[in-house]
Amino acid sequence: MTEPHPTIRPQPGILDIALYQGGEAKLAGHARVLKLSSNENPFGPSPKALAAYRAAAESLHLYPSTDQAALRQAIAEVHGLDPARILCGAGSDEIIAFLTQAYAGPGREVIHSRHGFGMYRISALAAGATPVEVREAERHTDVDAILAACSNRTALVFLADPNNPTGTMIAASEVARLAAGLPPQALLVLDGAYADFVPGFDGHAGLVDARDNVVMTRTFSKIYGLGGLRVGWGYAPAHVIDVLNRLRGPFNLSTTALVTAEAAVRDTAHTAMCRDENTRNRQALAAALESAGVPSDPSEANFILARFRDEAEAQACDRALRERGIIVRRTASFKLPECLRITVGDAEACARVAEAVADFVRVRA
Repeated sequence: MTEPHPTIRPQPGILDIALYQGGEAKLAGHARVLKLSSNENPFGPSPKALAAYRAAAESLHLYPSTDQAALRQAIAEVHGLDPARILCGAGSDEIIAFLTQAYAGPGREVIHSRHGFGMYRISALAAGATPVEVREAERHTDVDAILAACSNRTALVFLADPNNPTGTMIAASEVARLAAGLPPQALLVLDGAYADFVPGFDGHAGLVDARDNVVMTRTFSKIYGLGGLRVGWGYAPAHVIDVLNRLRGPFNLSTTALVTAEAAVRDTAHTAMCRDENTRNRQALAAALESAGVPSDPSEANFILARFRDEAEAQACDRALRERGIIVRRTASFKLPECLRITVGDAEACARVAEAVADFVRVRA
């Protein structure tokens, strides 16, 4: 880290931010690696999305739409939502940043769970707010703990459902109880980055429609396979959308991103295939790891949080996987040092990582 300047100082909180560490992609000595560290879709984008991406090259000299109307309409039609209450951003990270910029700040608090997405804390600090971490109950969100942490300083409460890196969910009734129990000045932000992997789940959009204090965020980086384009969206009450649009830059998404995401969300057959394959491969991987003596909580996402006896064993397994050209995600930064998060790949990838973990356990026995 560079030493701070003695007189030119950033806003309070910024120097307290630890840089976000994404999943690794390269291994020394391995020309080709099996990357299972970033929860990417092994089947890639829809062919229709790829065609839209290529076609967009013909109009790169033109500015993109400022109102994002076509993409918002496509999202609304597919998910049964009001397009006027949808906002698109450069990944759901940008929506999260807008929310903290608009509603948090000095003297205000942002609540998140202990094993939550690192951008909640980072965005809170960037806005000058105080992040408040609350306990989880056996790697599940604890609604009572969140409500106990609330005060007249609470501005935002972030809840990922399914959660990253645990893959766990809580009952919809518990989420509704949380929304109803918040202080009157607070917003509940429901991060649905992995909601598309849950059959029949609306990401709590119905709760957004029913209340004036709930926001839902979603992404195109996971099931739609567009992580490289950085497209996300939020669904919120009209009063929140009005505020966030005042912060959003007029051209925050490129034409390429807009048209590719529109084609992706409309290709519901490709999305259903990805969801079905993920469910099948996730169940097979979890069962294989369990048979090898490595447990995990039932996951509703496109990854599994494998639990080991302690941090030393988790790190040893990680090293063994790396020796075989497999990259998974260490989770010490999520305060789960005894675990490894393993992205669900295709059937061949899942079989390969399951075999490698089983071999590691046999050698250690």
